[in-house]
Amino acid sequence: MRTGDVARSAGCSVQQVRNLERDGVLPPAARTAKGYRIYGETHLRSALAYRALATGTGPTEAKKILRAVHRSPLPEVLALLDAAHARLDAERADLRRAKEAARAVSGEPIEDVRESDSMSVSELAAALGVRPSALRHWDAEGVVVPDRDPERGTRRYTPAQVRDARIVHQLRKAGYRIAPLRALMPELRRARRTEDLDSALAARDLDITARSKALLDGAAALSALLSPPGSAT
Repeated sequence: MRTGDVARSAGCSVQQVRNLERDGVLPPAARTAKGYRIYGETHLRSALAYRALATGTGPTEAKKILRAVHRSPLPEVLALLDAAHARLDAERADLRRAKEAARAVSGEPIEDVRESDSMSVSELAAALGVRPSALRHWDAEGVVVPDRDPERGTRRYTPAQVRDARIVHQLRKAGYRIAPLRALMPELRRARRTEDLDSALAARDLDITARSKALLDGAAALSALLSPPGSAT
């Protein structure tokens, strides 16, 4: 095959094929006497595997996996693929926790905060039924960080921060530990309305599903590349 043949079959441009060869994603092409590139089935399979893997795990990691296919022992290739699956699995676990958190705070208003809701540490602790030390701990851990009086240095919670503290309090009662909350709160904070949060989580779910399917397709393409028809198994 010529460069254009590979490009058409892989669904990419001629320049992309050349770039993939340059980056080691495709093995070096043979050359005719006049210097034209000649590609084989291995090159096409490599390009197809790269395209699927790039969608599933990103271009950088996809290139790393394909370079390993051409240069490294099989266990190293499989280890890279396993790591890609593990990262997606971790994302799914994070998403599951985020969905659980969204359900746990569904009864907590996260919009239309009022200026009168601003509170001191003692006022907020009394409102929540927690010790002031709990609020200071959330502050130290970066979960709910209040404003500071520039002269006295005392903590003062804005209405939005009071809302965050109420959400954290509900999640703590639901059994959430501080470390997961530190990761969840920015996402909950960005969603000014419950519908925004639900939409963001649904979009994230679709994205993970698409990348997971692409990774599955990439693994199938890698299997074909590593065990072409007619090879010994």
